[in-house]
Amino acid sequence: MDLLARTVDRLRAESGAAALVELAKGVLVERLRCSPAEAARHLRRLAADARLPLPELAADVVGRAAGDAVARASAQDRAAVRAADPAADAAAGTPVPGPAGSPAVRLRAAECAALAAGDAGAAARALLEQVAAPLGATAVAVWAASPDGTLALAGQAGFGAAEAARWRHVPPGVGTLAQRALAERRTLWVPELRVRAADPGAATVGRTAAATSGARAVLPAGPGGGPLGVLEVAWPDARPPLHPGLRRQLEALADICGHTLDAVGEQDGPAAGPDRRQDLLDGLLDPAVLLRPVRRADGRVADFRIEALNEHYRDPAGRPPGSLVGRGLLEAYPLAAAEGGIFHRAVRTLATGEPHRVDGVRFRVRTPDGPDTVESAIGMSRLDDAVLLTWRTPTEEARLAHLLQHAQRLGRIGGFEEDLAAGTVTWNSQLRSLYGLAPDDPPVPLARLAAHAHPDDALAVGRFLRTVLHRGAEGSATFRLVRADGPVRHVRVVAEPVRGDDGRPTAVRGAYQDVSTQHWTEVALAATRDRLADSEQRSADRHRLALDLQQAIMPPTAPPVDAARLLAAARYRPAEKGHRVGGDWYDAAVLPDGRVMLAVGDVAGHGIAAATGMVVLRNALRGLAATGAGPGRLLGWLNTVAHHLTEHVTATAVCGLYDPATRTLRWARAGHLPPVLVRGGTAEALPLPGGVLLGGLADAAYEESSLVLERGDTLLIYTDGLIERRDCSVQESIARLLRTAGDADDDLERYLDRLLTHSNADTDDDTCLIGVRPH
Repeated sequence: MDLLARTVDRLRAESGAAALVELAKGVLVERLRCSPAEAARHLRRLAADARLPLPELAADVVGRAAGDAVARASAQDRAAVRAADPAADAAAGTPVPGPAGSPAVRLRAAECAALAAGDAGAAARALLEQVAAPLGATAVAVWAASPDGTLALAGQAGFGAAEAARWRHVPPGVGTLAQRALAERRTLWVPELRVRAADPGAATVGRTAAATSGARAVLPAGPGGGPLGVLEVAWPDARPPLHPGLRRQLEALADICGHTLDAVGEQDGPAAGPDRRQDLLDGLLDPAVLLRPVRRADGRVADFRIEALNEHYRDPAGRPPGSLVGRGLLEAYPLAAAEGGIFHRAVRTLATGEPHRVDGVRFRVRTPDGPDTVESAIGMSRLDDAVLLTWRTPTEEARLAHLLQHAQRLGRIGGFEEDLAAGTVTWNSQLRSLYGLAPDDPPVPLARLAAHAHPDDALAVGRFLRTVLHRGAEGSATFRLVRADGPVRHVRVVAEPVRGDDGRPTAVRGAYQDVSTQHWTEVALAATRDRLADSEQRSADRHRLALDLQQAIMPPTAPPVDAARLLAAARYRPAEKGHRVGGDWYDAAVLPDGRVMLAVGDVAGHGIAAATGMVVLRNALRGLAATGAGPGRLLGWLNTVAHHLTEHVTATAVCGLYDPATRTLRWARAGHLPPVLVRGGTAEALPLPGGVLLGGLADAAYEESSLVLERGDTLLIYTDGLIERRDCSVQESIARLLRTAGDADDDLERYLDRLLTHSNADTDDDTCLIGVRPH
């Protein structure tokens, strides 16, 4: 590989030297008026007499004939070699003369190769290989300048394709080294980039976080009439201050670069020049993009390259325009490939050549906040082998006008303006539709409004017209409009005069609104409100009746029963909301045989039905208890009453009979919660005997259970309103009651009040609670 590289370098050097010799022969042919063969023999003879290599003499001949910057640099270098220390001159970058190795030869060979190059990239490679590399440089960049300060990387060598793609386009005002050299029209020498790493002005191609060291020379490049661009030369390591010898060679190289940019621009032609394309885009009032197709091997378009943008372009994702030039359309905007998107429309325009314009196109772009939808009117046309894309996003005024038109259509509003002096009337389309007129029918002036109103509304229309037309004040009226096609609509009109400089009305502006739907809705709402008020009144009466009935039978606090050596106290807490009047009930009474009946029940449901059911069951149980039957038998009879003698009443209940002589309580239950016995500071639920709820079955049997109460015991019988919660089970609620009830109080009345206070039920239901204690 080393041999191959040396061979390539040798061939390139020989090629440049041969081109230089041919150029010198041409100079001799023109000066001596001889043939090319005679010029060649004369050139070889002069080289032999001067004891110089043929390329060296050829460079001297060309330089004397040209008298340009390269010639001046070569002459000054030779003078420096003769007058100064050769070692110092060599350190400045001027090598010891040798075959095809002196600065003059290298510069002339680079000039020949650059002018023969087909593009700026090939010219940059020639400048690097022939001149910059022998000076220790490793990379060269050629920047093409636009009048507005924009720089385009026309060619480079040594920086790599990826880095060159990042710097393909530099917008004005960035402040790079190349832009500074162009603006200041002077050579910039940066001995070490690392020293200036924090300086924004040190930004340039090849300077990254991993590569901030090395020296840079940046020079304006142009053939005398003004800079066409900038030449930038990069070294991989730090360098001493710029020596005059090195400066002369770099300035000569910049002069060659300027001629190269001028020659490449002439070869491209005016139609293809970047400045001409940019001028075309900048002359457009709308944002514009020039898209160059990227084709596959079979000729089909695979993508479009963004070749140029105008100054009106704003990237929806917020990226600077310079970062988009040179990138693929689908790379910059991946969502443009969607069906019916910009990419497919551009392919069709390129294929057919027909201009393409669509209003209201919606396409999606990726923004820092995610995909966003943009709606615009787009236009496309083919420009040579490219596509010119322009679009117009609706302005705020246009969006507001569209929004107003949409709101008027939804609100059934039509606007008008009437010129009182000229007698002309202007309507919008919504008002014509409101009147039922055809698009070519003349509008109706205000003076003829009464002719289109229902006769019964003539008085209201007359007052409106007098207010607006005669008094010159703002007015409004609601009337029935008889449309031209027959239907009658309820319409509201509002108008105000427009006054001139003398204070007199010159025009009237206003709007009509179809309020038919609102009118009939108000009529329906009025009827509904009347019916609702009547229903609410009847419902309130029913609730009040149920509450009065319940409170008459079940007072919140009944007087305690203290008989037959048994103290019984009861509490009743009605529901907080009146519409939830329930059927909870309790009873504590001394029977004729001396026993005490204790009962608690809960009728299903709320309202009048529950309250009347509660009265039936409570009174029936009290009457049946006088027979002397046991609690199980009493509940069986009560089940028959609930099933056969009521309107589908169902209920739960606990019934107990206490015998004072033996302190024994016999009790039975019908689907009710278990009573709680508090003994010795511990509360526990009594085991449940069998028994279904009342009214569920025609015939039902109820088991009985017995309990001997000791002095100090407290028995609690309650309804579910005391413990029931929506967020937990019945077992969890009973367990909470047992924890609260275990701390008994010597005062039974105060004890029951505390249990009601600490109840955490959340179903807003009635609550009945009986507490008994032997003594």
